[in-house]
Amino acid sequence: MQAIATHPALRARWRAPRGRACEAPRERDGEFRTATAVSTGDDEALVARAQAGDRAAFEELVRRHADGLHAVVRRLTRDAHEADEVTQEAFLRAWRGIGGFQGDAQFFTWLYRIGVNEARRRAARSPAARGEVALADPGADAPDPAPGPPARAEQADLRAALERAVRDLEPDQRAPLILRDIEGLSTAEAAAILGLREAAFKSRLHRARMRVRAAVEADLMTAEERA
Repeated sequence: MQAIATHPALRARWRAPRGRACEAPRERDGEFRTATAVSTGDDEALVARAQAGDRAAFEELVRRHADGLHAVVRRLTRDAHEADEVTQEAFLRAWRGIGGFQGDAQFFTWLYRIGVNEARRRAARSPAARGEVALADPGADAPDPAPGPPARAEQADLRAALERAVRDLEPDQRAPLILRDIEGLSTAEAAAILGLREAAFKSRLHRARMRVRAAVEADLMTAEERA
């Protein structure tokens, strides 16, 4: 398994994968979104080959999904180093367990569930170390045209308040919000990753959104009072 563990896709710093758009978060109908998409392509064929012992096929799955998985766990872990560790651990576990993958879910949802569970396990073990929550991909280009200084300051304040509010959520509420509203996965996909029925997922997501909204409003009100 050394070939997978030391593959460049797992050693290098992750960048936004080709074909994935990253935008500044925006609020819409209660959602804080940076619309993204997961490219699954012909995962089924690669999974079948990997289950037959084809490491090259699994390495292609690594290349295909490393960026997306890392983006998710980065927002659930303390820092980029821990996100790297969680991403590598997820792929190692996926390789060891690929033979038991039944195909009753998409490969990426199964893989993300492994990564998210590992990130949540670590967060529960060190609850005080929340880390940072970047709402936009660090490698994404700034939107054009650039707003004027007052608007930029307002956007920066809002982004900082959102990041603090999401960071302060408990892991069970932070994960649904990150998967649905930040990573842009569908309700069905995000619920499958967390192993929840859609009704239970929606309930957690609603509570998370309400907590974030209240925290942001309080944060901005405090900032205005100080000004």
